[in-house]
Amino acid sequence: MVPKVLFVGAGPGDPELITLKGLRSLRQADLVVYAGSLVNRALLAELKPEARAVDSAPLALEEIVSCMAAAVAEGKSVVRLHTGDPSIYGAIQEQIEALAALGIGAEVIPGVTAACAAAAALGQELTLPEVSQTVVISRREGRTPVPEREQLQRIAALGATLCLYLSVGMMEEVVAELLAGGAYLPTTPVAVVSKASWPDERRIEGTLGDIADKVKQAGISRQAIILVGDVLNARRQGVGEKSKLYDRNFVHGFRG
Repeated sequence: MVPKVLFVGAGPGDPELITLKGLRSLRQADLVVYAGSLVNRALLAELKPEARAVDSAPLALEEIVSCMAAAVAEGKSVVRLHTGDPSIYGAIQEQIEALAALGIGAEVIPGVTAACAAAAALGQELTLPEVSQTVVISRREGRTPVPEREQLQRIAALGATLCLYLSVGMMEEVVAELLAGGAYLPTTPVAVVSKASWPDERRIEGTLGDIADKVKQAGISRQAIILVGDVLNARRQGVGEKSKLYDRNFVHGFRG
């Protein structure tokens, strides 16, 4: 059997939002390399007494991989613990590739991503009939470049529900680019959820016309999700077109 590292999604912050499979992996691990700047350290209390926990925040990619590979070579069970879901801005592909070059496999255990935690905090559905049936996850260009075809102005032209990560520190630029897309208006509702599911979670709501000032006044500059789109009107204006899922006249093959 090829030795492997388990990449586990820790969830957005609340330690109870890790999956059962992820929690079981943590409890069985001999080594846990965790993203210390983002993962709730309360999860480390789940480790067995003899397990070793390493904070990856001060480490370079090569050091992280070397640490995990050394433990695997000793026959130890290794978990790489990422915040949220590892597949969203988790930088796992480069780690998996480096491990593969050493003959080490990988398994990914998904987690709850911050956009879902932000929607839950608001009590908000992101897809509504006749409003939006598309959810886009993206970010504004920062230190990590964004392909030209995925610039915010182009994405904004779709007018779908938009979830932006890693962008709240550039709120004025975000607003300008979203409005330049033509589909969103200054009246389009926006919600910013800082540290979704953490005890110090904060929620700021407004429109593209005033959200930048509200976020600045709140002093929020990192660890926040920006939600944009007309679906956000539903909690105040009500739901217009109802889903066919629970329509008594609709034939259902699979009903939730």
